[in-house]
Amino acid sequence: MPESNTGNQQQPFHALPPESRLGMPVQNLSKPANMEGRGRTPATSPSSIALRRFSVIGSALALTAYGAWRTHMVMDEAGVSALGIIMLVLFIALFMWIALAFTSSVAGFCSLVAHGGLGLGIRRSGPLPQLTRKTALLLPTYNEPPHRVMAGLRTIYTSLEETGQLDRFDLFILSDTTNPDVWVQEEAAFLALREQVGGYDRIFYRRRHKNVERKAGNVGEWVRRFGGAYDHMVTLDADSIMSGQTLVRMADAMERNPGVGLIQTLPVIVGGTTLFARLQQFAGRVYGPIIAYGIAWWHGAEGNYWGHNAIIRTRAFASQAGLPHVPGKPPFGGHILSHDFVEAALMRRGGWGIHMIPALDGSYEESPPSLTDVAIRDRRWCQGNLQHVKVLPTKGLHWVSRMHMVVGIGAYVTSPLWLVFLLTGILISLQAHFQRPEYFGDTKLLYPHWPHVDPVQAKYVFIGTMIVLLAPKLLAYIALLLDPEMRRGSGGAVRAALSVLVETLIGGLIAPIAMLIQTSGVISILSGHDSGWNTQRRDDGGIPFMEVVRQYARFTLFGLVLGIGAWVVSPSLFFWMTPVLLGLVFSIPLVAFTSSRDVGLRFRRAGLLLVPEETNAPDVLKKLERAEAQDQSPSLPDDALRALRADPALCQAHIAMLPAERRVGEPIDAHQLVGLVKLEEAPSLGAAESRLTLKEKAAVLGSRKGVDLILHLPEA
Repeated sequence: MPESNTGNQQQPFHALPPESRLGMPVQNLSKPANMEGRGRTPATSPSSIALRRFSVIGSALALTAYGAWRTHMVMDEAGVSALGIIMLVLFIALFMWIALAFTSSVAGFCSLVAHGGLGLGIRRSGPLPQLTRKTALLLPTYNEPPHRVMAGLRTIYTSLEETGQLDRFDLFILSDTTNPDVWVQEEAAFLALREQVGGYDRIFYRRRHKNVERKAGNVGEWVRRFGGAYDHMVTLDADSIMSGQTLVRMADAMERNPGVGLIQTLPVIVGGTTLFARLQQFAGRVYGPIIAYGIAWWHGAEGNYWGHNAIIRTRAFASQAGLPHVPGKPPFGGHILSHDFVEAALMRRGGWGIHMIPALDGSYEESPPSLTDVAIRDRRWCQGNLQHVKVLPTKGLHWVSRMHMVVGIGAYVTSPLWLVFLLTGILISLQAHFQRPEYFGDTKLLYPHWPHVDPVQAKYVFIGTMIVLLAPKLLAYIALLLDPEMRRGSGGAVRAALSVLVETLIGGLIAPIAMLIQTSGVISILSGHDSGWNTQRRDDGGIPFMEVVRQYARFTLFGLVLGIGAWVVSPSLFFWMTPVLLGLVFSIPLVAFTSSRDVGLRFRRAGLLLVPEETNAPDVLKKLERAEAQDQSPSLPDDALRALRADPALCQAHIAMLPAERRVGEPIDAHQLVGLVKLEEAPSLGAAESRLTLKEKAAVLGSRKGVDLILHLPEA
């Protein structure tokens, strides 16, 4: 058994604690949940929750009905056309979407200025409570840069240490990494982190050699093997940062509220350098609280789960959130991709309270650096959310949980609906341009009927829609003005106002591009294409210009065709569509411009798109910056084979962390079998490197025989 040195003391090496197994049965979606003696309504549900929901949803329905009536007044009163009916139906569906966002934001504004957003007895300040239970921090990682992952964990560990309650927390790195070079770098970084902070009994590492069911399977495997030893678990992403004080207050809230199954924080986006990331960062920081406070106010104990920066009661998760495979083949069948929504819904189905606490700060994440990176992530999310169509009929789900899934589906379905709505408007104009009007019809009338679209009513509908659409941003700005710390952190009232204007204008130009990207994603999924599993890029976002041209030329072409068609139909239609056309026609320079780090930093130097976390960084983010700057990772060859040969201690630890060897009768790993043959026949290490595929390389590194062959190969 290899040993790890800590000064003069020698300790046996162990990458994992003793197992403490916990049953996690797969849920039957066609049968009621096992309530285990819990009531249907959690004790933490607000007494006024029915009135809150009636006010938000009822107001949205009333606004939609009024908007539909005004839209009907715009159309020709002489008769009913198929295109007119289609346009009205689409308007109702789309306006309901923005009306609900508006009424929820009004509720969020009121809650925010009234200093709400906490609950469950949580305090933002004051003495820290003393914990009595154990919590595990879980960081699933998939081919992520190990240095960034370990810098984040070191930051969290140090912050927890300062609370004096580090003994109540363990940290687990749950690797699903498939790249063999990144895998060995992870192991080296893990060993170095343990050595640096002395966390031999608190920091653990496990790599799955068969990463089935992606992140949900990764966390589920941990629950089944180790969950019995921990009352709570905190799920993190590779870019997550949480302060020690926040973690202690969350764990205390779970201890004092035994009927709560999950508490979701509002992660603040930080660290953006490109203009696109800074736009996302500013929007999330300024508008995000209005949205989050609103949904927390009317969701109550039927909240949602965003997959990270949340604390979960381990036994509640194990007993209720075992995900089944949905029937059918991918992209709609198979294991559930957007697992977080479903896990929250199943836990609530089992009687557990699911709460969002937006006022609890100290929770952070990062943004993708470019629209291209968002599109890659959104393609996977789109498939996962559309897959919820098969989860909606689950027996016993709370209606708000079903609503979460409908809203998630709608987040992507609305894009093709907006496109159809836009094209329907063009077709109506085209019809009016070429179709000869019937002034008298079959009935003899004293006066002719003049078919028309009322321009005054159309103007009112347009203005009303823009007010409903943009009001949440105005409310967020007012809330910013009322918060001196937030106002100063955003550069002051004037710079913050200019930042809101910049974000609104650039966001408006990006919106039609995003609409087409999401529409193409929906079409691709409906046609049966699986999204796969791609690593999230977290660098500065630079994309070669010709690559931008290749990816976005089709949007430019579509915009040109759309613009020419609109001009031919009617110049007034062309000018009405100008905001959409500008974004599409100039998509290539717009994406290149917003993906630039230099442009993003120029905006920062000008005092625009600032957020408080960069003008006056919290202590935990300063710790992260220092941890990233002081890269203490071991200097090893990038190639995994050479890294193991260069560091005997790393090689010993790697071997110790390997799974048990295959037994007779167990499935044969074809990649490992072929890889071992190639190693046996390779005359040198260099030859082996050139002959092994990535999958074969990973497979032989997962075998003690393979590692032994690698160590004994001659260099040349």
